[in-house]
Amino acid sequence: MNATDNTPIEKLAANAVETRFENFDRATVENARNRIIDTLGCLIGGANDTGNLELASLLRDYGGKEEATILVHGGKVPAGNAAMINSVMSRSFDFEPVSPRVEGINTPGHVSGTTVPTAVTMGEVTDINGKELITALLVGDDIAARLLAASGFGFTLGWDGTGTVNAFGATAIAGRLLGLNKLQMRNAFGIILNQIGSTFQIIWDGTVAFKLPQGLSARNGIFSAQLAKAGWTGPEDALFSQFGYYQMFTEGCQKPEFLTDKLGKAYYSDGTFKPYPACRITHAVIDGSLALVNKHRIDADDIKEVNLYVSAEGLNHICGHPFRIGTFPHGNAAFSYQYTVATALVKKGVKPEHFTERAIRDPYIGDFIHKIKMLELKGTNLYGARVTVIMKDGRELTESIKLARGDPENPISKDDILAKFWTNVEFCGRISTKKAQDFLNLVENLEELDSVRRLIPLLVA
Repeated sequence: MNATDNTPIEKLAANAVETRFENFDRATVENARNRIIDTLGCLIGGANDTGNLELASLLRDYGGKEEATILVHGGKVPAGNAAMINSVMSRSFDFEPVSPRVEGINTPGHVSGTTVPTAVTMGEVTDINGKELITALLVGDDIAARLLAASGFGFTLGWDGTGTVNAFGATAIAGRLLGLNKLQMRNAFGIILNQIGSTFQIIWDGTVAFKLPQGLSARNGIFSAQLAKAGWTGPEDALFSQFGYYQMFTEGCQKPEFLTDKLGKAYYSDGTFKPYPACRITHAVIDGSLALVNKHRIDADDIKEVNLYVSAEGLNHICGHPFRIGTFPHGNAAFSYQYTVATALVKKGVKPEHFTERAIRDPYIGDFIHKIKMLELKGTNLYGARVTVIMKDGRELTESIKLARGDPENPISKDDILAKFWTNVEFCGRISTKKAQDFLNLVENLEELDSVRRLIPLLVA
């Protein structure tokens, strides 16, 4: 080592290698456990979504060393490819945990959809125990969350964090489980710098590819760690060098203290558990709509008009665009205020089954959407909203939501997380009730699990 020993990247590399299970408090471990349940439940629910069967077939055709399992569908492929498709399936319904939370501040991001499948995939390869699975996962979550929060996160450059910081998180997980030392881990972070990227355009245009960066980060993180173990070197400072991460992919490091403050003592990760399979930005209007349905027993046939009052930022987001059905209807629906509210008011719920093409093309939903107007609500945040339903009999019914359900300050319960898991299992229809329950039993006692490989058969049809 040299004079760079005290740089943030050196400290992060050292922490990734040196962290032990005993570093974590009970709340951090419980959050990790819940995210494992939630993310893998979302993987099961998303297994048959558009493009996933084709991706699984493509990866099997590639062949290669049979190292790790494609979950739900089965078959073994090289570790990086398995982690890639497992991550893609986790993101498929935009349902997995979100919003890395650092020092009480939420940052838009989807870290768990990459880190959980990467940890499970590499855990299968290296045959670790449950404690080491949790440890590797939290190391990866922490690095991704710190990098994202330190940037201040801005949409203006067009990068999606699923293709940038998630890759650093996956690299940390893979590097730790492959036994890298501190220098090798630093090199792995330098190597992954060559493989990050993404664009919000894949979401803006409503494409199947919106979930791809989630998987590429997993695959490339594993590959970077493998190269570092084989002796490859990378830039000494992947973060602050002349052409490092913060120069190339962000508007600068706005909060550098987030990179190393409480490092090794506080482990940050996604803090929000989503109750609905849609963009987080739509959740406040869904909450408001369902509250009105439940409070007033509204029948959709009796509704004359619906007014959605949301933030200016929300209106300018893809969710604020007038709803249309393109080449990937699921993507159009999951990122739409109008579609999700129509579903909540008409179907009296928002579940995975409502994002099939058949459901999206329901003529009644299509007609109902024309009743929904989107208006600006000044002074509200991105995750707040007001919903006003005007009935044909003249009544105006209003519900205001300051903060959508699922945030740590307005959390859903453990029972809600488990119910969501079972919703995904039922929707998929390929994992038996016994396998799903056996999986939950093992994860609830994950610290005692002797081998992660025991989880894998329970997650294959």
